[in-house]
Amino acid sequence: MTAPELSRLLATDDTARLLDVRSPGEFENAHIAGAYNVPLDQLHEHAGDVRHARGPVVLICQSGRRAQQAEQVLRASHMPNVHVLDGGMAAWVDLGMAVRRFRARVSLERQVRIAAGTIVAVGSIAALTVSPLLAIVPLLIGTGLVFAGVSDTCAMGMLLAKLPYNRGAATCDTETIVRQFLS
Repeated sequence: MTAPELSRLLATDDTARLLDVRSPGEFENAHIAGAYNVPLDQLHEHAGDVRHARGPVVLICQSGRRAQQAEQVLRASHMPNVHVLDGGMAAWVDLGMAVRRFRARVSLERQVRIAAGTIVAVGSIAALTVSPLLAIVPLLIGTGLVFAGVSDTCAMGMLLAKLPYNRGAATCDTETIVRQFLS
């Protein structure tokens, strides 16, 4: 579902629900008004409840990849009326659509690029100045990035999401959020 299609859906169907599967920190940074935050890593345990939502459910993440993974989880729990926001929040923001912000943060995807680039640069300099054996550091990071691209999972992103900076001001009370989502 494209951002303009979602905008039209929200204007015409009051049963439509938005389920944002990003980390609480990303959600606080910017989200669509009315969205509920159930991080992807917690969705598995709540999929059975979420599938009882009345009306269409649109899954949202930063770029669309995590939302596609969430779609697979919900379809496996027999949820028929689920959609993914094509291009995620990035597409929504690029079109100038309204967002709610609690606290501006660097996106998780940018954090991964910054961390990976820093490790590769430091590892390369260390390999040139300290010991050629340290060339294994950028090799491992490069291999990890290739694996992340092929498998559409990112271990570094999952680790960074657990940092206090990315968890949000409060803990994500998923039980309460799911109950509100269904009401």
